[in-house]
Amino acid sequence: MIDLKDFRENPDKYRHAAEVKRVNVDVDHVLHLDGERLRSQQAFERLRTEQNESSRQIGTLKNATARQAAIALVADLKVRVKQAEDRTKTVELALLPLLSLLPQPPDADVPIGKDDTENVELKKWGEIRHFDFPPKDHVAIGLQLGLIDVERGVKLAGSRSYFLTGMGALLHLGVLRLAFDMMVERGFLPMTVPVLVREEAMTGTGYFPIGREQAYAMSDDQPPTFLVGTAEVSLTAYHMNETLDERMLPRKYVALSSCFRREAGTHGKDTAGLYRVHQFDKVEQVVICRNDAAESKRWHYAIVEQAEAVLQRLNLPHRVVSVCTGDLGQGQAAKFDIETWMPSRASYGETHSASRFYEFQARRLNMKYRDEEGHVRLCHTLNNTVIASPRILIPILENYQNADGSVTIPHALRPYVGGQERIERSA
Repeated sequence: MIDLKDFRENPDKYRHAAEVKRVNVDVDHVLHLDGERLRSQQAFERLRTEQNESSRQIGTLKNATARQAAIALVADLKVRVKQAEDRTKTVELALLPLLSLLPQPPDADVPIGKDDTENVELKKWGEIRHFDFPPKDHVAIGLQLGLIDVERGVKLAGSRSYFLTGMGALLHLGVLRLAFDMMVERGFLPMTVPVLVREEAMTGTGYFPIGREQAYAMSDDQPPTFLVGTAEVSLTAYHMNETLDERMLPRKYVALSSCFRREAGTHGKDTAGLYRVHQFDKVEQVVICRNDAAESKRWHYAIVEQAEAVLQRLNLPHRVVSVCTGDLGQGQAAKFDIETWMPSRASYGETHSASRFYEFQARRLNMKYRDEEGHVRLCHTLNNTVIASPRILIPILENYQNADGSVTIPHALRPYVGGQERIERSA
């Protein structure tokens, strides 16, 4: 949810935001309805005040004729108050869904662009490996070494499903645990979170109403519940409807959870292998901090660096890009993606996203804090992928493959797989 006062005073900022973020909302119609709501509310309050004052005067009137006239006036005002109240409710019913569509304006330093092809590279890390043999893609490697079974995954659960088997499962669990351990070492509070949440949590974090088609709904539940596409939802909504003490901030949370996404609208896109699947596991970091733009930006860079540290421990070449306006979500003021080198693509593929929201999520979640002067303010929120698997297995398998068909296990993962150094074909 955006700041209504700012919206009324600076509508052009929100017209621009809707245009560059490609959000389909009629800002002028929202402004009109908001004005109607204000006028209806003012009329309701004026008439109710008049009704109350007229009711008080009835008892002071001695003249019967005047008393009957006052009673008739109060009765008329009662009808008009009810009509004004109904008008206000009608306008609000039309307005509130539209307010939930208004986008957060992007920060001034966010590049203008139509989609992810116009994201701007900020930096690179690591040397891209040049093979002296024809490299295989992760699916071929996984099938050859008995790490991945897509065929049986599809048979059991449909498209974009898979099994990880043997060392594939151990690598998957190992990389998640490595990332989780590194975040705990950096002072983040480890959390186990619900992956089935109510609508308030999805709406509060900005995944509804835009993006609702991506969620799996438990339609038999009353009220309905939804499977999360990221632990960000549960971690950020943890303090929903709470007022924290400023001394508690920043709150730094990390969770490892299963994630579920319908991938609606991606038919025919990245259908092979492990890149775009319906179920995966992710280590997510969330920061809840003071209402200070400079502090939010510092944390934004910090959480990106923490995710990069995991990739650097794995010695995986990657780059950081500034996401352009057309690729930003509704609530994001700015976002950085980390893309890891994938030899089968001969390019970088997105493996992490880091977002700052300022007040956007906190306003929806009614998440506040009381500062040292006793003022109550909305929190700022940020989040970032620490690691997501099995997608990260793509660059691990492809970058660490050998000419004989084996895969060298990165040094950082060996303690998590019993010290094994290589994955080789069994006889």
